Amino acid sequence: MPANADDERLLHRALELARRGIGLASPNPYVGAVIADTHGNIVGEGTYTYAGVKHAEILALEEAGAQAQGRTLYINLEPHAHQGRTPPCTDALIAAGVSRVVASMSDPNPKVSGRGFEQLRAAGVQVEVGLLEEQARQLNEGFARYIRHGVPMVTLKSAMTLDGKIAPSPSLRNSNDAQNGFSGNWITGEAARAHVHELRHQHDAILVGVGTVLADNPLLTDRSGKPRRRPVLRVILDSHLRLPLESRLVESVTRDRSNDVLIFCSSASEQKKSQLEQLGIRVEVIPSSSHDRYLDLAAVLRRLGQLEITSLMIEGGSTINTMAFAADVVDKVFLYYAPKILGGDSVPFTSSSVIPNNLGARQIRNICLHQFGEDFAIEGYLHDPYED
Repeated sequence: MPANADDERLLHRALELARRGIGLASPNPYVGAVIADTHGNIVGEGTYTYAGVKHAEILALEEAGAQAQGRTLYINLEPHAHQGRTPPCTDALIAAGVSRVVASMSDPNPKVSGRGFEQLRAAGVQVEVGLLEEQARQLNEGFARYIRHGVPMVTLKSAMTLDGKIAPSPSLRNSNDAQNGFSGNWITGEAARAHVHELRHQHDAILVGVGTVLADNPLLTDRSGKPRRRPVLRVILDSHLRLPLESRLVESVTRDRSNDVLIFCSSASEQKKSQLEQLGIRVEVIPSSSHDRYLDLAAVLRRLGQLEITSLMIEGGSTINTMAFAADVVDKVFLYYAPKILGGDSVPFTSSSVIPNNLGARQIRNICLHQFGEDFAIEGYLHDPYED
């Protein structure tokens, strides 16, 4: 049966439901499901959340009840046909008498991809795949990277001036003088800064270097106001454990007993490590990279993957940015630009003093532009999370 006029509308609705799982479904994918009759009337809906256990298809079937017989399921991701935390959804769809399934994409897990569609077709269910596929792929790109490679998808976020400066010179760092062209230490405006929290909400973890903590004393929390199943993991690269015990990060963990700050170090005194751990900070040792002053970012990502972190946003300074590009771990960038020029000895986006050799040109693909008041942002990809 060819796609009808209602198919796109109803699949958009399924994607909308799937997005409600952001912050709630990880480390599993975001899935929304809609069951509708031949006139496009919705009889059942569902959104998957990890804590809720039941998959979106099952929730939609439960809401539809007997009305699921002979109806169409609209879903952004292939129904699973394997036994996991729950029984196969395909069995339930077949038993309920669903006659048609319209899905945006197959499961990115190569071990199970296509099995759900195969089982449905074998049972006589009409299956159509590919409508709104691009939107569906972008929604679950973090899950795809994680399930295919065992590491989180990495987005590097930064805010800078048009001349590529991410902070004023140290001599002006704490100045509030309006003639410097920034408010306090902020380069971008309120709209762009508010959007950063939307990005944080979309990620399982945020990573910075200890230099950023020493310079800015940030909290690094998700202040979007939207619900999360688990707090955003705040990851600090701190080779020699220089993190101050009186920093806002440490104080927040002590106050909230949140256990959501993880420090990776290469060498440190047992006394400082013990002090941090007693305050609720998690500390793990990671080997140094070939640039022996710095931690091995590939090893950091592997460890985060073991902790079921599917998406990581880097919000570091010049050193971390340079190391991330040098290690080729950046999958995506989200770069905010303010219509300002800082010049002089202001802090650059990357630093030639970190790695003397030229990083070389990196091609950014699938560019998308965003506007935030007077500021704008470039979103684009260095790696396709669906490729091996």
